[in-house]
Order: sequence, then C-alpha cells, then structure tokens
Amino acid sequence: MNPLNKRLDRERRTMAKMVEIYCNARHERTDAALCADCQDFLNYADLRLEKCPYGLHKPTCANCPIHCYKPGQRARARMIMRYSGPRMLFRHPYLALAHKLDGFRKVGHPRELTREQRAQLRER
Repeated sequence: MNPLNKRLDRERRTMAKMVEIYCNARHERTDAALCADCQDFLNYADLRLEKCPYGLHKPTCANCPIHCYKPGQRARARMIMRYSGPRMLFRHPYLALAHKLDGFRKVGHPRELTREQRAQLRER
C-alpha cells in the first residue's frame, strides 16, 4: 500500500476516534454506535477528505489554505477537535502524535500552482 494512502487512512481513523470521544462524552447513547448527528458529521468529514483538492498530499485541515467544510460543519469540527484533542493524547497517543506531526506539512494554495502541478497532486 502507498504510504500516502496509509496517511489518509490514519487521518480518517483519527477523525473517527475524535468524534467517538466527543460523542461518548456529550451525547446520550444506548449502544456503541455514534448518535445520528455525530455519524452525519463523520460521513461529511469522510466525504470532504475524499474530495480534497490536494489529494494524497493534503495538509491537516487546520493548516489548509482552502476551507472546504461548510461554515456550520467547520465550527462543529473545531468544537469536536477542541474537546477531543487533549483526550486523544491519552487514549490514542499514536494517532495524536501522528496528527501533530502531519500539522507541519505545508502546501501552497492550488490557485498558485500550475495546471500540471495540480494534476500531479491529484495523481500521487
């Protein structure tokens, strides 16, 4: 498997764990499944990750020059991450550390890149 695909899979797992931590603490649940609102948000986040214009070379969303989340969903993501972030360090230290290291990844805005450079980003 391509290491970049592994990174995106890890980012999906990180988001899923953050939403799970948030949902466990903030919403009443009767089983192990997420509540409907949190599951909808997680589906939305997965869709945004899949359609990211940076493709496999995407930075963390906090460092991205493009804001692809709708304003309401972006505020919700910020709220979830603000609550879950510190708790991730104790519950899922590998994912938390990897996410922090991914935060150092820098990319330019796609409009500043040539058409060929944008195509290469999508292909990789």
